[in-house]
Amino acid sequence: MTATPVTIALASDHAAVALKAELAQWLREQGHDVTDLGPDSTDSVDYPDYGFKLAAHVASGAAEFGVALCGSGIGISIAVNRNPACRCALVSDNLSARLSRQHNNANVIAMGARLIGIDAAKDCLVAFLSTPFEGGRHERRVAKLTPA
Repeated sequence: MTATPVTIALASDHAAVALKAELAQWLREQGHDVTDLGPDSTDSVDYPDYGFKLAAHVASGAAEFGVALCGSGIGISIAVNRNPACRCALVSDNLSARLSRQHNNANVIAMGARLIGIDAAKDCLVAFLSTPFEGGRHERRVAKLTPA
């Protein structure tokens, strides 16, 4: 995992509550400071509400990184990316997770609970949290995504 513990916020919709709980527990065991922004039950909720909540939490600096989860990962990643301070990458394997940090300086990772298992999700988080932004030629590209 990462050499230094980081602050991480997690949010999901109802379809990803179980995966979120497992990942939150595992991240805590790895020494990270974890905030679970909900929901806490499988009662139907709207992913934009939790995506916006997660994005605001990361944008405020309350968390260094975010983990966004819904059934497919698509809807909540779109919601998070509505916040100009967030760069949310939908990933499905450790290569896409690593590249999202290395090339895009992503600060939020999104995954689909119906599409990824717990072991693959952990692999993605390890890659995401242990990969630094490469900078260099990617710096100007990321700057175009970042508000002034």
